[in-house]
Amino acid sequence: MAWTKQEFFERGMVILSFDTEQIWGYSDHFSEAEFLARFPGAFEAHDRLLDRLCAADIRATWFLVGGLALPGSQGARDGRMAGLPAEWTSTVPAGSERTAPEWYRRSFVKRLREALPRQEIGLHGGLIHLIWSDRCVTRDVARRELAEGLRALNELGVSPSSFSYPREKERYHELLPLHGISCYRGRTPTFAMRLGRTLPGGFVRILDERRRATPPPVWPREVMPGLWNIPASLFLYPIGISRSRLVPLQSRVERFRRGIDAAVRHRGIFHYCLHPDNLAEAPGGFSMLDDILELLVRRRESGDIEISTLAEVTSRMHAEPIAARPANPQLSVSER
Repeated sequence: MAWTKQEFFERGMVILSFDTEQIWGYSDHFSEAEFLARFPGAFEAHDRLLDRLCAADIRATWFLVGGLALPGSQGARDGRMAGLPAEWTSTVPAGSERTAPEWYRRSFVKRLREALPRQEIGLHGGLIHLIWSDRCVTRDVARRELAEGLRALNELGVSPSSFSYPREKERYHELLPLHGISCYRGRTPTFAMRLGRTLPGGFVRILDERRRATPPPVWPREVMPGLWNIPASLFLYPIGISRSRLVPLQSRVERFRRGIDAAVRHRGIFHYCLHPDNLAEAPGGFSMLDDILELLVRRRESGDIEISTLAEVTSRMHAEPIAARPANPQLSVSER
């Protein structure tokens, strides 16, 4: 039975997590040409992000689609994709990192595995970024997607213990601990995210960005024995030219600052999430990131916060005494 207990942290905590997917996360919407047009420099964005984290001595959680770790595949005919829905595998090309780098980036996964400080590598969805709530995804299909994604990472010596659902579509939680997963990133607990990808949801999300609403602090919750949910507080709002006309880039930095402040006040977690590809949407993407990381390092050096990964927080939940606290702390009017 699901139950809720949350620790009183000694200070605020920040988790950075990245859904690392390249075209796997967009193949049901974009062609390869459309993906590259929207995210110019997407490949370099992953390396540039990792470079900045290493320079700032910051550990983060990278949720990888398993397909990125493959040396290549035979596309839809590949045996690793047998049993997965044809409507999801039909666009996967046969090839390798040399011929199809949008799909296969084993060299980056190896680099990430060896990076210092050590980065956490989790799994994003499975092998091909299936949406687990899709009508064609049965429990057996989800189990195969999960198992093959883990196998692709295991072949590089990576054994993930953390997981993120594609597009926050949660289902089949019971499969995760059966495959060695002890924590996952749950849905962002905001009104806009509850509305989902709807017109009202999009309107509320823009409104939150324009008024620079404070992201909510979160706490771990054990949803079943051995499986912890550590929800997102905030996803980076896309920074393409049309979006940035409505929401200046500086608003993203301000919301990040407010998220840290709320975590410090409530001794909770500010869990900030993004897709590395989004940093390549606009020329100012990495300048914005530099401002965010500078702020984060400054607060760490002042002793206000810890920077952690999902796996580290989960280990703390298992190792330390836990005190009950409200699931949804009340924020002041200025924080909403």
